[in-house]
Amino acid sequence: MKNSQTLLIDVGSTYFKVAQGERIQHHFRDFGRSIRQDLEAKCGTILAQYPPEAIRICSSANGGLSTLIVGMSRSFSIKYAVNTAFNSGINIIDTLLLEELDRSPIPTERVDVLILAGGVDDAEPIFDEQSIRALRRIPCHNIVHVGSQADRPLLTRLLPETVFLPNILDEKLRINESELKRYLTDLYQADIVGKEEIKSLYALTDNQIYSTPYIVNRALPFIGEKLDVADPFIVIDIGGATTDIHYSSDLIDDNLAGEGGYDRLVFKKLGVYKSRESLVHTARQNEFVFELLSSLNVTEDILEQHSEAATKVLMQLAIFLVLYKVSAHHGDYVDLRLERLNAIVFTGGITKVLSDEEMQSIVHFFYRKLLHYHQIPRIVPDRNYEIWTYGIRALSSEKEES
Repeated sequence: MKNSQTLLIDVGSTYFKVAQGERIQHHFRDFGRSIRQDLEAKCGTILAQYPPEAIRICSSANGGLSTLIVGMSRSFSIKYAVNTAFNSGINIIDTLLLEELDRSPIPTERVDVLILAGGVDDAEPIFDEQSIRALRRIPCHNIVHVGSQADRPLLTRLLPETVFLPNILDEKLRINESELKRYLTDLYQADIVGKEEIKSLYALTDNQIYSTPYIVNRALPFIGEKLDVADPFIVIDIGGATTDIHYSSDLIDDNLAGEGGYDRLVFKKLGVYKSRESLVHTARQNEFVFELLSSLNVTEDILEQHSEAATKVLMQLAIFLVLYKVSAHHGDYVDLRLERLNAIVFTGGITKVLSDEEMQSIVHFFYRKLLHYHQIPRIVPDRNYEIWTYGIRALSSEKEES
């Protein structure tokens, strides 16, 4: 007889998790087998207990999409598009001003999304035939325009594959992100479930497969019911392919706050396993990392090692780098008021490797060195890695009610 409860599955880049009620199993993936084969080999008995409509799956096994953003102004259109792209799980490879387009090198690899932004709706067109010819040299899978409506006729004629969405700038130069965020999130979602290995999981479930960063973000309103945290807080999810940060919009002072109460940033190049080389490269470029390594009593050589000690250090570096990237010391991402935090919740693979003290040491270093604070937010580890279950259950309830 089939179980009438719901079975939850999260497929990560290094682990998959299976939740039955409050019980969660964690399995290290066997990369010699497909995800479905590995899942069925390790959890076949459990899977057989549930009908397809009772199985719900999310995945972060794919590292995300890439985008190039072309805009009129870094102060408004590009800044807003960057914020929206990161919150949608998209990896930004570069941003270009429209005036620099002719003399800028184009990407050698095809990008997933080319975002065109700039100008308010009652302004003159900003794109001309010359700039559109330059755009046509950029290899990309999707083109989306979120700029002035005055540019649509020429873009329609010369770039007919362009998808047109409402302007990301409203009439008061505030962010209008909802349509672009939905479009990018859907692309990210389609990319994940479009992968053959993830697609094969539809043989197990009748429900939509979601991206894990999206699901974790849906969990944020419910975390306080399960964990001892109070607003404002952030969730840092350090995994094998990406490092994600989830935050409440009351940590933002400018007009970047969107419609929802919570947003997220997905850093494709800060994963500990699949993105190890890019994590090491980013660490080497950071002016504070060598002092941080010294405070941990290790040398730079640890970055070249493949050991348990090296993995711990990489995870600690990922904590520092993600905090650095959303602080006032780094201008390319959203600037979070980290001094307001009551708590930092850590989830993902990091909770299997680092102790509370090893997490705290990095947060202490960051707050002391960069913010000049000696008190740090409360550190709350999600040791059972169950936050994703809050989000997928909440989404399931919404679907059933509708």
